[in-house]
Amino acid sequence: MKRVFLVGYMGVGKTTIGKILSKELDVEFIDLDKYIENRYRKTIQEIFSEKGEDKFRIIEREMLREVSTFQNVLISTGGGTPCFFDNMEVMNRRGITVYVKASVEQLVSRLVASKNVRPIIRNKSPEELKQFVTEHLAHRENYYSKANLTYSTELLVSVAHVNESVMAIKKMLLNNN
Repeated sequence: MKRVFLVGYMGVGKTTIGKILSKELDVEFIDLDKYIENRYRKTIQEIFSEKGEDKFRIIEREMLREVSTFQNVLISTGGGTPCFFDNMEVMNRRGITVYVKASVEQLVSRLVASKNVRPIIRNKSPEELKQFVTEHLAHRENYYSKANLTYSTELLVSVAHVNESVMAIKKMLLNNN
């Protein structure tokens, strides 16, 4: 297995699942946002603030292209990564893409807990957050749905649920090879 890309909305569990799944597949785990932060020695928030979203998306595209040449890796992408330039097509050409999917309700309940570390949703009320996720996800779904495989993560509230998701995705990947 050369490359696996996890795509999906923020808070869906790409990083949580990816870290464990990479060990199961015996490949290196790369969180694209962390890779960018390490390369630029700034947080994603700082890059967004200093350079704006357009410049960040160009950086993200360059870093995606770089990591997509690595062998034996599982790459967890940012929620917006597949939605810009030809990023989704690049991932589909260079590896297997897995859309990690959850309902709006599940995403909102997960995001409420991490609102303070996600500037795009920090000041939103629960009602505003649900509206934002509904609209944002509707737009992004067109990109996510281009993935080779789709896995729904409605339940990720315990270690057992996470492990069940990891094993199900591993089975899907092995059956896809």
